[in-house]
Amino acid sequence: MEKLWKVKFRNVGRGYFPQSRVECHYSLSAQHAWANCDWIGLFKVGWSSLRDYHTFVWALAPANYTEGTNVNCCVHFQASYLPRPGQDEYQFVYVDGTGEVCARSAQFSFCAPKPLDELVTLEQERDGDEEGGDILLVVPRAELLQSRLEECLRERAEFLQAREEEERRLKSEQEVREGAEQTWEKARDGLESQVTDLKEKLRQNTEELQSLEDKLQKGQSSLEAVTTERDSLLAERAQSQQRIRELEDDIKALRQRGLETESEVEKMKERVKKMSMQRRDEEEEKKSLQTETEAALGEQRCLRGRLDSSTRSVEALRAELSDMAAQRDHAQAELHQARLQAAQLTLQLADAGLALREGRASWAQDREALRNGAEMDRERVQKLSREVQRKEEWLQEERTEREKVEAELGKERDRNRVQLGEVRRELQDLRASLREVHKEKERNLLEKQHLMEYIRQLEQRLETVADAKWSEAALNASSRPSSPFISSEDENPEALQTSHPSGKLVTYTLCSPPEPEMLLFPGDVQSQRQVVISQPGPVSSPRQPEDDTLPHSSESEGEEQEVGHSGSQSCEEETALLLPDHRSTIFSELADSPLW
Repeated sequence: MEKLWKVKFRNVGRGYFPQSRVECHYSLSAQHAWANCDWIGLFKVGWSSLRDYHTFVWALAPANYTEGTNVNCCVHFQASYLPRPGQDEYQFVYVDGTGEVCARSAQFSFCAPKPLDELVTLEQERDGDEEGGDILLVVPRAELLQSRLEECLRERAEFLQAREEEERRLKSEQEVREGAEQTWEKARDGLESQVTDLKEKLRQNTEELQSLEDKLQKGQSSLEAVTTERDSLLAERAQSQQRIRELEDDIKALRQRGLETESEVEKMKERVKKMSMQRRDEEEEKKSLQTETEAALGEQRCLRGRLDSSTRSVEALRAELSDMAAQRDHAQAELHQARLQAAQLTLQLADAGLALREGRASWAQDREALRNGAEMDRERVQKLSREVQRKEEWLQEERTEREKVEAELGKERDRNRVQLGEVRRELQDLRASLREVHKEKERNLLEKQHLMEYIRQLEQRLETVADAKWSEAALNASSRPSSPFISSEDENPEALQTSHPSGKLVTYTLCSPPEPEMLLFPGDVQSQRQVVISQPGPVSSPRQPEDDTLPHSSESEGEEQEVGHSGSQSCEEETALLLPDHRSTIFSELADSPLW
């Protein structure tokens, strides 16, 4: 099982150039406790002790580093302390202050680039009018990398412009969204105020309905009280009518008894008259009959007692009759008052029934109106709730779209960082290749100086040979003036030149001197020659891809501009130095030099 390191090395390549500094990228995890005495050593593969390091640097951390967080760091190994190129494998080792190994990197080696490795062969198609196939172009790898770098920078500028446009678009969308949110907030506040007003109206209507129900209950209770009072009054009225009937019956009985007593009094009067007549007769007879008088006196006394008693009874009956008449008058007055009260109660009952009917009708209308208002308020509240739900769904969709756009921007930012890291690595390779190109340029300058010296020597030799030939030709002309060969030479000086086979391939190197035939006979300059340059493939140093890359700093941008400027200036010189045309230089100097 692979050990879990607390520190992780990133972007470790398979090969480095010892002529340039080496960047070491690493990440500190949250489990690692960084200290000032932590260091990173360059060890040869197969080391057994921490003292076997080739060189080391102190492990640095950012200024805002806090313990317990993940952070990316970078250190530099200077070129003067790096090992020489070779087949040995090396690796980075992170060691903390206690001497514990916290991480090991992948293995890599140091190799020196070859001069011809910096050349790249390209094929370019010819125009349709020309005959033949494609053209084989030999281009310096620095120029190719420079063009690729320019394309990458152009793409980076386009990406940055697109990013700025996207940010502006997002900003405008955010402003529009904020305006929409503000309008929605205002609309929601208005709707909430309307809802509160409707709730207040509903509460007031409910209170009014409750008060109307209370009034209705009070009216019903008062109606019940009036009904009970009416029933009691009707019962009292029935009782009073019954009493009146009884009193009328009593009055009738009393009248009957009065009539009877009057008839009895009349009878008694008649009897008294008869008795008085009898008394007279008896007095008359008294005189005649004394015995009968005494009897009559006794009988008279009895009759007088009976008359007194009857008189007293008549007076009692008269008093009772007057009392009965008074009672009858009082009963008639009470009956009249009861009739008036019953009529008033009937009118009040009719008014109360009418008011009750009107109250019921108005209450039914108010209840229907309140019910309709409550239904409308309920529908309005439902509409408002649906509108609020739609607004919330719209806001949720806007949030999801915003999160998607932010995720896409994050991915685009990561891709840009990865591309910038690749461009930076290519820039590092380009710097190393440019250093090699500068060295090759110096070597070519030295070769050119040697070649110029060799050309001067050849010129001197040519001058001496030409002087000797012209002197010999002058001597021959003076000795044999009629020679046809001399005349032919004067007429056609090119006959002295030797022909060179045109179909032969001439191979040469940068350091090999030109042949004397090429220098002595300029007539073959116009003949076409084929040049074959054997070139091995370029050595690439692939790197391990990592997700975390450092951002492109301003220092690297300045170095890119400097490298691009120097590369564009030295491109033509390098091409001229790598493929020099010795014949054209020699022939131009021979053409400029005088033959006499």
